[in-house]
Amino acid sequence: MSTYKATILVADDDEDIRLALELLLMAENYQVIEAANAKEVIVNVTRHQPDLVLLDMNFSRDTTSGQEGLDILLQLKPFNIPVILMTAWGSIELAVSGLKEGACDFIEKPWNKLKLLNSIEQQLNFSRIKGEHQGYRQLLAQEESKPWVCQSQSMENIEQLINQIAPTDANVLILGENGTGKSLLAERIHQLSNRQASPLISVNMAAIPETLFESELFGHQKGAFTDAKQNRVGRFQLADQGSLFFDEIGSLPLSLQPKLLRVLETGQYEVLGSSQTQSTNVRLISATNADLNQLVKDKCFRQDLLYRLNTLVITIPPLRERLEDIQPLALSFVEQFSVKYQKSALILGQSAIDKLKRHNWPGNIRELSHTIERAVLLSTSSEITAQQLLINITDTGSNAIVLQPLEQAERQLIEKALEVTSGQVIEAAKLLDISRNALYRRLDKFGIKHES
Repeated sequence: MSTYKATILVADDDEDIRLALELLLMAENYQVIEAANAKEVIVNVTRHQPDLVLLDMNFSRDTTSGQEGLDILLQLKPFNIPVILMTAWGSIELAVSGLKEGACDFIEKPWNKLKLLNSIEQQLNFSRIKGEHQGYRQLLAQEESKPWVCQSQSMENIEQLINQIAPTDANVLILGENGTGKSLLAERIHQLSNRQASPLISVNMAAIPETLFESELFGHQKGAFTDAKQNRVGRFQLADQGSLFFDEIGSLPLSLQPKLLRVLETGQYEVLGSSQTQSTNVRLISATNADLNQLVKDKCFRQDLLYRLNTLVITIPPLRERLEDIQPLALSFVEQFSVKYQKSALILGQSAIDKLKRHNWPGNIRELSHTIERAVLLSTSSEITAQQLLINITDTGSNAIVLQPLEQAERQLIEKALEVTSGQVIEAAKLLDISRNALYRRLDKFGIKHES
């Protein structure tokens, strides 16, 4: 059984260069294969499937432009193998061209041995983690299907909007209360985007200690600080060519905001402990339940960063304003948890549905999910009843029922229905389960202004 750490293809027309790299890499326990021209590069990549390619940018065609290396780089794209470019005629323009075409790093000859070995290790680690992440995402997709429900008018409007904006690369800021499904919306935007084949990397900003923010976002090199025992790949590199989701973006420390702003403006950053500039191409999706405008006024959030984040803003309404979505969401959760807990053919009884619609849902969809999961566990028959929904419907929220004159209650229900449906009479009539004409008569009766 081979004990090699990885297989590296060294592609260079200079035999001495190939020999020097072979000796260096074999001393570090890498297996080395060689290619002296463009044809041999493609043949050896196809035949041996190396873990990484060290690619010279100038072969026999010319000596300085680097165009031949860029041409080979384009041919290597379908193989999805990390490529580190090498040239003795380094320039910023050439490096940028190579990185834009998919190279993961750029080394000038004569190389610094430590720098070259660090770059190789970092890119191999990144490739391994990216593969594990993709496999993990596929496993999650097989195990759990999260419901995306948009039967209410407000969610239909959001669905139309994301179908329009998802294929673009515009940054999106998602606002809404806790539990409304902001992370699920971020996933949907990514799935409908042109980046769906690349990873969606999620970061809970509120869960990262301030001292580790920079390492988490940009990565670090071994020895960069006391506890840096090995190289770490940052989230921007993991999400390269894909989407990066920053949940609780309002928790980002003020000291790190200029660095995030720079990445969003230029696509460039430095790994902690390295002076070499890295490039990334990500679509940023952010979410928060905080008032970012107020944080700007309090000087806790940079206004120029907010302008970068909020190219497009989507506000998810709370569940209490999405009454039409409660039943389909609940039914989806019943199905999901029935499979999870091996409860066959469970149905949601009408008494349970009525009780769900009367609750105020301060915890939104997350609370609904937990409520249904608990009910599935407690069920002793094929039907989930109101008694198995352990929720208190006496909340003093906008949907709470209080004793009052019938006419007054009717007026409040109509006003609430118009508020939820943004003044659309037809949708409000559906919500109230009455005809459009019946609703118009009641609007005239109570003197409620409306659009004809």
